Amino acid sequence: MANDASTVFDLVILGGGSGGYAAALRASQLGLDVALIEKNKLGGTCLHNGCIPTKALLHAGEIADAARDGAEFGVKSTFDGIDIAGVHKYKDGVVAGLYKGLQGLVASRKITYVEGEGRLSSQTSVDVDGRRYTGRHVLLATGSVPRSLPGLTIDGDRIISSDHALVLDRVPKSAIVLGGGVIGVEFASAWKSFGTDVTIVEGLPHLVPAEDENSSKLLERAFRKRGIKFNLGTFFKSAEYTADGVRVTLEDGKTFEAELLLVAIGRGPVSQGLGYEEAGVATDRGFVLVDEYCRTNVPTISAVGDLIPTLQLAHVGFAEGILVAERLAGLSPVPIDYDGVPRVTYCHPEVASVGVTEAKAKELYGADQVVTLKYNLAGNGRSKILKTAGEIKLVRVRDGAVVGVHMVGDRLGEQVGEAQLIYNWEALPAEVAQLIHAHPTQNEALGEAHLALAGKPLHSHD
Repeated sequence: MANDASTVFDLVILGGGSGGYAAALRASQLGLDVALIEKNKLGGTCLHNGCIPTKALLHAGEIADAARDGAEFGVKSTFDGIDIAGVHKYKDGVVAGLYKGLQGLVASRKITYVEGEGRLSSQTSVDVDGRRYTGRHVLLATGSVPRSLPGLTIDGDRIISSDHALVLDRVPKSAIVLGGGVIGVEFASAWKSFGTDVTIVEGLPHLVPAEDENSSKLLERAFRKRGIKFNLGTFFKSAEYTADGVRVTLEDGKTFEAELLLVAIGRGPVSQGLGYEEAGVATDRGFVLVDEYCRTNVPTISAVGDLIPTLQLAHVGFAEGILVAERLAGLSPVPIDYDGVPRVTYCHPEVASVGVTEAKAKELYGADQVVTLKYNLAGNGRSKILKTAGEIKLVRVRDGAVVGVHMVGDRLGEQVGEAQLIYNWEALPAEVAQLIHAHPTQNEALGEAHLALAGKPLHSHD
């Protein structure tokens, strides 16, 4: 293994999560000599504490709901409760399989993998357990951790983070979820399916506030129907233990009590104490600042993933890591259009989108130049079969391209691939309308929406 102190790698990567390992795989593919350093497990947050395990929990919740609702489909089924140990066995099995595959993939690319806690020791080197790994270029990919608020201590007992929630040894009878963004609504959805009495507290006016307002309202309607409670528009003030749980007080004096408080207000970058400032790397509120090519202000250092102030999504990390690898290998990668990144919230029902919201489109193009259309899933055969409600909302520039696709409904996250092509290829509604979508599918709803927007609706009213 060429990892002694005298070796100079083409690329030294600090962090083996989505952005770091994607950069390592692509760089090695392009002939660069790569060292990849990770203090925990290869795969990072997404594989071990984020995307994969949370979606496994949500799928277990979907199975629970299906067992409860079998009679609606003429199926005699009963729901006898959640075997949380069995749920964790299933979840951990999914993670373990992917982890093993990723380890094999990294090994097959002849990447020097270093287990240990690294620290940037200069503008061209990282130190790990007393050994120095020098690179012609260094990539910072140290990711993020769950955030909290001043005066709110996450203790892992009654006040927990998403990391704790993923390994909880019981189904809580009741829970308050602080934060109505992606993480908060996903856990609220899974826990409700498991039988927990859930209340979401969100300081902004809507759940999933980064989404189009119509999507937020549709999700709120669906959550009310499911019995998921939420309080919007008032910020958190304090939390305290009660005799058998926790009490949350809001700024307006309103209080909520439950067995647990899940703090799900987002994730903060891991950058403190790692030598970034000493090496001259510019930061803002802990985030490493980069340009459109993920270059920091230090010519020999780049940064990707949750460490930089872009969308905190695993597939964004993949794309940023690939971009850096290709740039260092002498290729000419195109900067990422972050509006063109597909976004999915895997609650029940799912929320999926790509492009800009109606409000953002009006800012960009002027209110009189924005046209919208809503296609209700009530007109979609496959959605009726699945008994899911929701809508597809299209946002277009008048006489121009579709600039936003916003979808709410079970399984609609699987339709965001075509939506991504529509936005990124600047498709006109008429161009999408002439494509034949399979019937009966939920994908057909995208085609029907574009038929309507092109002025020739089929299974929908004018």
